Amino acid sequence: MNRWAQKKCAPCEGGTEPVPEREVRVFLRDLPDWILSGDAKSIYAEYRLKDFMEGVRLIGRIAEIAESEDHHPDVHLTGYRRLRIELATHSIGGLSENDFILAAKIDALPKNLKTSA
Repeated sequence: MNRWAQKKCAPCEGGTEPVPEREVRVFLRDLPDWILSGDAKSIYAEYRLKDFMEGVRLIGRIAEIAESEDHHPDVHLTGYRRLRIELATHSIGGLSENDFILAAKIDALPKNLKTSA
């Protein structure tokens, strides 16, 4: 299990500094499905799922984890089966360790991906 997935999100308030970009890049080595946004203030993963309902089911599983961690991603289901998950800690205007914890827990979820073109 990924070291991040073993952790629990901690409350994060304004006044906390975002994780510096150089550390973010190190943290992302543990999360190969996740990409740093152009402004380095969020990370995202994109999945091409088998069908629409698989996307809806995955969103439900993500929502359960997010609620239990009290850290909520932005989720976008478009084009019938394309799911994009974006993580950032809005209260600090960037990334916190919570984002990497939640990303690892999302990675651990089973995903029924579309495998052919």
